[in-house]
Amino acid sequence: MAATTPNAPVYEDTSSLPSGFRVLATFPDVLMIPDLVFGSLVWILVASSRVPFPIVQGWVMYVSVSLFFFSVLLMLLYCARAHGGKSSWTAVDAFYHCVAAYFYLSASVLESYSTIALSNVTIYQLYQENIAAVVFAYLATLSYTIHAIFSLIRWKGSS
Repeated sequence: MAATTPNAPVYEDTSSLPSGFRVLATFPDVLMIPDLVFGSLVWILVASSRVPFPIVQGWVMYVSVSLFFFSVLLMLLYCARAHGGKSSWTAVDAFYHCVAAYFYLSASVLESYSTIALSNVTIYQLYQENIAAVVFAYLATLSYTIHAIFSLIRWKGSS
């Protein structure tokens, strides 16, 4: 008869998605918090700044607002254990974060372009708001990219 020891190490399966509130404590899923924080800061700063090119900053707003709500929805689904431990959710997670990283990269570049175009304006505070939006857009891009890379690694390990 095999004896079980109470202090035996427990190895966590890193190839599946965490359930419940472990989402907020496991890597790379903990990166959803910086994703949300940086994305909401981009959203707030672009909404409060001057808009030299409405179509360009409209895309930035669309990306930041949409990905904020989709990330909140995904995090709530993981916390509610809606994925049920199925491996197909790792593919959904990897696909979502790859698309999000790509969209945020495009939004960051466009926000940089509109900030450069705004540099000739004499209102320095508006220029500073746009610079802050550019910085947070690139930080959101970095966060989503890191999350996408590790989600792809997890997806590859689960199949």
